[in-house]
Amino acid sequence: MTDTALNTQQTEQLIEDILQAAREGDIQRLETLLRELVPEQVAEMLETTPPDLRHIIWAHVPSEYHGEVLAHLNDEVRTQLFETLDSQEIQDIADELETDDLVDLAQSLPEQDKSALLDALEEEERVEVEKAMAYPEDTAGGLMNTDVISVRADVTVETVLRYLRQLGELPDHLNDLIVRDRENHYLGVVRLTDLLTHEEDTLIEALLDASKPAVHVLTPVREVARLFEQNDWIDVAVVDSDNRILGRITIDDVVDIIREEAEHRQMAQAGLDEDEDIFAPPLVSARRRAFWLGVNLLTAVFAAWVASLFEDTLDKIVALALMMPIVASMGGIGGTQTATIIIRAMATGTLTSSNMRSLVMKEVTVGFLNGLLWAVLTGGFAWWWFGDLTLGIVFGAAILINLTVGAIAGALIPIILERFRIDPALASGLMLTTVTDTMGFFSLLGLATVIILHGSS
Repeated sequence: MTDTALNTQQTEQLIEDILQAAREGDIQRLETLLRELVPEQVAEMLETTPPDLRHIIWAHVPSEYHGEVLAHLNDEVRTQLFETLDSQEIQDIADELETDDLVDLAQSLPEQDKSALLDALEEEERVEVEKAMAYPEDTAGGLMNTDVISVRADVTVETVLRYLRQLGELPDHLNDLIVRDRENHYLGVVRLTDLLTHEEDTLIEALLDASKPAVHVLTPVREVARLFEQNDWIDVAVVDSDNRILGRITIDDVVDIIREEAEHRQMAQAGLDEDEDIFAPPLVSARRRAFWLGVNLLTAVFAAWVASLFEDTLDKIVALALMMPIVASMGGIGGTQTATIIIRAMATGTLTSSNMRSLVMKEVTVGFLNGLLWAVLTGGFAWWWFGDLTLGIVFGAAILINLTVGAIAGALIPIILERFRIDPALASGLMLTTVTDTMGFFSLLGLATVIILHGSS
């Protein structure tokens, strides 16, 4: 890897050169070019490369990159590539990765591969990894690294500096040292800069910053990410219910969590899995996507059934057929805007029981006000287009109703799904579309039936 960082254009060209070398079988050039990328870039390239080239490239990735590359791959590709490794390569990965990365890797592997990885670890490290794996993957315990440097509050700066010199190497992203008592209870932190700028006979307790909290081992990773963002932390201690130190979480792991959350929300909106290999066999991908297509078909059939209840109205007022998709679309977009606000508030932790009612009412009010605006504009346009004032009023009223209902549904559906422990990002869009399509058809056709047909009879 070169010392000078590559810009985006250079990286793209380098990746293209790597792929070309793999296609041409130019192994020497391929191995040389691969060292120009960092492991994270290699992982991203492998995920977006067809399987035949992927395995050629993986076979020539520098062995010291293997662990970091695997740690940054999605689960499906990671499993495929891990299964190509021999026992020595697995041993090298076990020696290379830190505890938190080993935990992430082991948790994503099938049982046989997981056992192979754990068997390659030293006894002490295996115990630490298995201990961390006992905590749910989406909690601080599943994210933490047990490689912790902690010092007692009753020792001097000189003692700590001598201890650090004996270690020879410090963990990454270390700005503070964790301070504990004799029973390993968390007391706070001491900054490395304070160690270097105070007299050697100064006691650590005199430099102790007790204001920095630790996080509980069962804290959800989403909450951990929010705390890092709010407090600009580089790392934080993890403790159990008795305030005993178990490990630490560093910023690099939190960045990975934030990225994974963003990918999950983006893919979930289309009913897709972010851990799916984008080059999975067509039959496999088709089978995975068939379920949500089937669910979408059922919701569409339901909306069509609602429309069929007003078949006589449609036969007599053909213009309504042109208006139906407009009403449904407006409600869908308005509801999606509201749902996005609510889901984002959930993800960032800004939606709480104390402000939930206020935010829902605000979003419903926004939906109603937009409904009024577009009811006037679209109703007036329909009046001009069809030359029928009553039809314009019906169209405008349907827009108002559906935008308001869309806002209500967009606000409440994610909250309800969250209460039932269903991923709002995955199911909200489909449910919202069902509500707005059905209500759009029902309000437009129902109002037309009552006001135009029955009103003129």
